[in-house]
Order: sequence, then C-alpha cells, then structure tokens
Amino acid sequence: MSDRERLIVLALGTVVLFLAPGYLLHVSPRFPGSLGGGVLGIAAVLLMIAVLVYPAVKHFEWLKRRVTPHLSLGRLLSLHIYGGLLASILAILHSGHKYASAQGIALIITILVVIASGFIGRYYLGHLGGEVRRQQALLGTLRAAYDRIALGLARQRAATAAPDVPILDLVDAIADAEYSITARDTAKRVASRWIVVHIAASIVLYGLLLMHIGSGIYYGLRWLP
Repeated sequence: MSDRERLIVLALGTVVLFLAPGYLLHVSPRFPGSLGGGVLGIAAVLLMIAVLVYPAVKHFEWLKRRVTPHLSLGRLLSLHIYGGLLASILAILHSGHKYASAQGIALIITILVVIASGFIGRYYLGHLGGEVRRQQALLGTLRAAYDRIALGLARQRAATAAPDVPILDLVDAIADAEYSITARDTAKRVASRWIVVHIAASIVLYGLLLMHIGSGIYYGLRWLP
C-alpha cells in the first residue's frame, strides 16, 4: 500500500474514532428510522457484504483463479480496508448516535474491535517487523565493531593501545539493541494473534447485523409508505 493510501486509511480511521463517541454531543433518536437513516444503513450493509469478497477470493482457490487475473489480491485488500472503514462511518451515522439498545451498543463496539484488530494486523505488525529488522542490522554493526576492538586489544595486550571508540559504551549500545529486539519480538508475538480476534469479531458483527436487519423489518420501516 502506497503512502497516499496509508494517509487515506488513517484519515478514515480517525473519522470513525471521532464519530463513535459523538453521542456526547449529538443524539437524533428518530434519524435511524427516517429515509436518510435508512439509506445510510442500506449502504453500510452493502459495503459490509462487498468487503467479504477479499477473504472469499483469498481462501477459495476456484474463486481466486477466476478473480485474480483481473484484480490482484493486493488491490482487493485495499478495497476490503476502504470498504470496511466507509461501512463503519455510514453505520455510525445511520445510528444517529442513538445507543439505546444492547444490540446497537454491541454493534458499535464490535465494529470498533474489527477496525482496531485490522489496523494492528495491517500496519502495526508491519511497523514492528521493520523496527526489529533495523535493530538487528544495528546490532550486527555494533557486534562487528566490538569484535574489531576486542581483536585489537588482544593483539596489543594493553588498554592504552585500544582504538578511540570506548568499548564500554559499545557494550552498553549492544545491550540496548538486544533489549529493544527482545521487547519488539514479544510485542509482535502478542499482536500476531490479531487475526483470531479479527475473524471472531467479524463473525459476531455479521451475526448482530442480521439480527439488527431482522428486527428492523419485523418492527417496520417508518420510511416506507
């Protein structure tokens, strides 16, 4: 994903984070059942269905053979991310910040969990991996410098003849780099479980969505004549 696409995703994610607690400033109890609220709700549902294309293509070989010649998995992933964020924004707008039912509250919380777990998997883990690789490269350089100094000390057999680089400072830098790599590896192992949370939250989300749609149809849609 390019820097421009990352910026767009960050902007959409920020909008979701600001919209979710919007009930503190604005509540419109009748908006979800209005024509405008209904249109937003339907659009959110259609987008949530559309984002299922990526996991379907990724996991079903027969579908992958038919789709990937026309649309790569990377492009489908980008559409999956954009669609999920836009669907979340539309769903929150559809609610009118009327968080009056357990089902509605559960839907909003589940949406936020799905977005957060997706962000961890797509960006945070990649960032951690890059940081670990940089620290490993630095550690290799520091160890090579330490080996050269140690070899010089062994040959000269006198600390006064050692190179100008303070060997104690070098040892401290090596220890810091090793600690940083260990800490980041631990964080990466914990965060690597994001996919389990993401899938489980997505299953719950679609279950709640079906219940929400069913209850809306059962109790009637006010905007229909």
